[in-house]
Amino acid sequence: MGENRVHNLTCICCPLGCALTVTVEEGGAVTVTGNTCPRGAAYGEAEVTHPTRVITSTVRVKGETDIAVPVKTKDPIPKSMITKCMQILAKVEIALPVKMGDVIVENIADTGVDIVCTRSLA
Repeated sequence: MGENRVHNLTCICCPLGCALTVTVEEGGAVTVTGNTCPRGAAYGEAEVTHPTRVITSTVRVKGETDIAVPVKTKDPIPKSMITKCMQILAKVEIALPVKMGDVIVENIADTGVDIVCTRSLA
């Protein structure tokens, strides 16, 4: 018979930083305690069952050595895909001008999430 898995996390949904205890039972049921709001419960469950992150980085500008364009994922991606996404971004070069919100890479690493520019540059 398996045991319950217990994870201790700090919630990042608001400045309170609640100390969460997330228990995953043998059958897969998840319980979260220590949260003061529903967002904390949702965060704790998601962080243990399928963690995601927003990636921020930069991409190179063609023909420039000292200029980089800041970018980020439009939505969170699975945490397990971070390395693959960063490997792809390391090879990207774009031409100026770009505007904030422009899609730089569509559907990065088949995540269904676009990489977008976070600052306009001419």
